Amino acid sequence: MGSCVIVDKDKLLWGRQVLGVPVLGDDSLLPELLKQGARFFAVGVGGTGDNGPRRRLFDSAVACGLEPMTVIHPSSIHSPWAKIGMGCQLLPGSIVNAGADIGTNVIINSGSIIEHDCLIGDHVHVASGAVLASTVRVGAGAHIGCGATVRQTISIGEGAVVGAGAVVVKDVPPHITVVGVPAQPKG
Repeated sequence: MGSCVIVDKDKLLWGRQVLGVPVLGDDSLLPELLKQGARFFAVGVGGTGDNGPRRRLFDSAVACGLEPMTVIHPSSIHSPWAKIGMGCQLLPGSIVNAGADIGTNVIINSGSIIEHDCLIGDHVHVASGAVLASTVRVGAGAHIGCGATVRQTISIGEGAVVGAGAVVVKDVPPHITVVGVPAQPKG
């Protein structure tokens, strides 16, 4: 077995390679991989508004005894005064500034900016090009869409979704989807 493997529920991928990494089977292999010496994992699933599948995969791997890897692309810029949680992924060109506190299993996607003193809850996905101004609070499981902008001091509730390109100028309650400029509840 190589140093990295992929598990995926898509049976058509089993026995193949993705970017040179073998796909062995589905998540039921996790206990066996642990017995064979596997120690770390990274979740390769993002979200488009529902971060539940990512959270379930993370929790399942932790329950098996695997340790979450924090993955930081070399072109990501993050302050030494920012706190980056376990299992986070800071993707190419992302910026996380001083005083930011990023929870567990968070994706800070390509080109997104998390300004100083933001608080990002666990299992959040900040999509490509999104900008969170200073002191923004994002609740667990929320999704900030591609190219969205969130004004300083705004709170985004747990499980809320900010649509792509939205400009958020007032707090977003939990489990609400907002879209548009300025952002308004969808529907």
